[in-house]
Amino acid sequence: MDSLEGTVVPVAPIPVVRAQRQPRIWKFWGTVLWGLFVFAAMFAGQIAVVAWFVLRQEGPFDVVAAIHVLGGGLTISLSVIMGLPAVLAALWLAIHRSRTPFADYLALRWTSWSNLLIGAIALFVLVMGWDLLSRATGREVEPGFMGEVLKSASADGALWLLVIAFCVAAPVSEEFFARGFLYRGWSESFLRPPGAIVLSSAVWTGLHLQYDWFFLGEVFSIGLLFGYLRYRSHSIWLTVVLHGFNNLAAVMQSMWLVGHAG
Repeated sequence: MDSLEGTVVPVAPIPVVRAQRQPRIWKFWGTVLWGLFVFAAMFAGQIAVVAWFVLRQEGPFDVVAAIHVLGGGLTISLSVIMGLPAVLAALWLAIHRSRTPFADYLALRWTSWSNLLIGAIALFVLVMGWDLLSRATGREVEPGFMGEVLKSASADGALWLLVIAFCVAAPVSEEFFARGFLYRGWSESFLRPPGAIVLSSAVWTGLHLQYDWFFLGEVFSIGLLFGYLRYRSHSIWLTVVLHGFNNLAAVMQSMWLVGHAG
């Protein structure tokens, strides 16, 4: 025992265990703030295209030139398409900060064919209902904004680009944002799914202010349907596909109306 006196026995260091932060979902205010960030990214991606066309404009940039640039089919097509990577990048950053897998956060999973059929039938009935209401109230079916954009895109030889923009890029951007990110966060807040469906539909409607009040009402009702389908199916791809089909039908209808108007 005497030989052990004064001997220092080494003690192994205690390993420091760092607690892993758990994945989370942004709630109401987190979704609002990140949603504003995503919207700003979408706007920046789209306005960059407009700025590029403005810089390429030869001669004085007056009101006529501004209308030609801002309302041009090629400009609108490219701006919508460029908004897609901007939205995806902003969503990736927001979701990466939450530490939840991207696909899980946005419900990037396929759904059943029965859900697709139910959604398609419901969308058809809803759109036809609005069409009948339009005719019953004496509203004339005119090409309007869509018709003018189609004419401009056709004149620029960019009709195919417009179809890609409206039927692919816009549905992906808007559904990932509204029914994907906004709905997910708000549905797990005090709003619960019903409130999230209504509020995300209102925000989505606000992205279509180029249309009149009647069409905005139709957009809002379609948003409610898409929100319910998102809740029922737990799939964002379902609403993306239906959104794309709806836009394709609108493009084809506008092309038909423009052709007959001409």
